[in-house]
Amino acid sequence: MADISVRSEAEVVDAVCEARERRRTLEIVGAGTKRAFGRPTHCDDILDVSGLRGIVTYEPEELLLTVLPGTPVTEINELLAANGQRLGFDPGDWGPLLGARANSGTIGGAVSADVCGSAAVRYGRARDQLLGYRAVNGFGEAYKAGGKVVKNVTGFDLPKLKCGAMGTLGVLTEVTLRVFPKPSLSRVFTASAEPREGLALLRKVWSSPLEATGLGYADGTALIRLEGEELPLSEKAALLRTIGGELVEIADGDPRFHEIADGTGFSSMSCDVWLLTLPPANAADVVRDLSPPLWCADQVGGTLWIGTDQPMHEIAARFGGRARLLRASEARRANASVFPPEEPARLALTRAVKAAFDPLGVFNPGRMAEGL
Repeated sequence: MADISVRSEAEVVDAVCEARERRRTLEIVGAGTKRAFGRPTHCDDILDVSGLRGIVTYEPEELLLTVLPGTPVTEINELLAANGQRLGFDPGDWGPLLGARANSGTIGGAVSADVCGSAAVRYGRARDQLLGYRAVNGFGEAYKAGGKVVKNVTGFDLPKLKCGAMGTLGVLTEVTLRVFPKPSLSRVFTASAEPREGLALLRKVWSSPLEATGLGYADGTALIRLEGEELPLSEKAALLRTIGGELVEIADGDPRFHEIADGTGFSSMSCDVWLLTLPPANAADVVRDLSPPLWCADQVGGTLWIGTDQPMHEIAARFGGRARLLRASEARRANASVFPPEEPARLALTRAVKAAFDPLGVFNPGRMAEGL
């Protein structure tokens, strides 16, 4: 097995062309923080893209950022924070949960794995903020998709297809993201409540004009984060108290939203960890039926973290959602459906998309499903 390091798009093109010619498969690796997520791949070679790192252009006044995919998320967050801005999809750090180093995940990995944190409840997911990208497909061709505007209706919306594709459709070489202003002040409120009551409170806040940037539930506590400048934030806090009743304000900088997004509470557990995406109104019913030993909710309950060795795909589907097996042993990931099984019509479409981008199956074969 060869470890091929690249530092430019041209080098990626050369590596892919050689892999095609020699009928070799490539595992695409950046910082490696998510290698334990997805089905195990058994590739001929590793394509190390961590050298594709750096800021291409940053236009704070236009809320646009273009970076190379190997750029660490922490580096991007620092740059944006210095300019009073943020990544709206607020990617968590799954590295420690998956046995990797903390604070080393890259923006390419976050987009490819569709890693979205608490602020996504206000600003949207990665697929809403990836405006454009450059990549190399399985033909060894460099191409670009999307653009640098929020609304781009020309051609297919390929950026949305790229989010969550786990590198199976090609090698990212550049990403353009919409960014958002970051208010200077943040206030976090809590309410002790049973799951159904607590999740109902979060939905009530969500449907209000408060525009909360965090709505989570963990350890018997509903968590609400409001952000803004001093006067508007005070007005929001007053309105929240009319909606939520008895609330306790905790110190700014409380880590609980980051702990939820990172899956911190599951790190010491030996069981599998599942990530469910479902209609928020159904979250309490899932928890009631499962009674898992450890769980937490993010994004109003639209995202559920559940620690259990029980298969979750059928349960998630019954409640209108989808499940991903986020952490499990290699043997378990090799023999279980990590991602939701697809119906025949959808599977045929998935195969057609894979064939269009990577007909020889060069990139991360089997990462999402056997034979793909």
